[in-house]
Amino acid sequence: MKTSPTRALVGAGATAVLMLAGSGLASAHVTVVAPGAEQGGYTVLTFRVPTESDTAGTTAVSVGLPGLKSARTEPLPGWSATIEKDPDTQLATAVTWTADPGVAVGPGEFQQFVLSAGPLPDEAEVSFPAVQTYSDGEVVAWDQLTTGDTEPERPAPSLTLAASSSDGHGGGAHTTGTDAGTTSDESGTDVTARWLGGIGLVLGALGVALGLGAVIRGRRS
Repeated sequence: MKTSPTRALVGAGATAVLMLAGSGLASAHVTVVAPGAEQGGYTVLTFRVPTESDTAGTTAVSVGLPGLKSARTEPLPGWSATIEKDPDTQLATAVTWTADPGVAVGPGEFQQFVLSAGPLPDEAEVSFPAVQTYSDGEVVAWDQLTTGDTEPERPAPSLTLAASSSDGHGGGAHTTGTDAGTTSDESGTDVTARWLGGIGLVLGALGVALGLGAVIRGRRS
């Protein structure tokens, strides 16, 4: 039985609508991702913020931090970022992105806000409660914790952390030695190998020259 292209497109569209309807609520949540994040390590946190409103845009996002020694934002055109710190410990406790006048994440759109941070807590899971502000003045808090199998209406962005690796850096970009990933012992070994290789080339060339001389003398005789 043949299926017309129009009927096939209608069927595919219906399937897509059903899939979106089933995951629409979850996809509208403020979330955080950080592949490979480890307990006690440094990582890059990416907060994905969708605009749920049909009439207003997102103009500010504030995210709570679990007392981090380092927190650095990535420049985002049209947005300014502010890091809040505890006055006593100087640990980062929150970060706020604010849109410039005339800039917003419009209805049906989303924006990613990137933060380099660490060391992360020595916990299996860490939450980053967020507050989203709209251009019409509406403020939405994403700060509810998930308990059991039931997901709250506005869950706080959360991240599952892997156990700390044996090197103690938690996947951070730390290097030692003169070059990235190269120690002084490895550098010394490399220099020695180069000297030996050069001596071998000289001896090889000398042997070839002696061999050619012998051949030439043999032909003359």
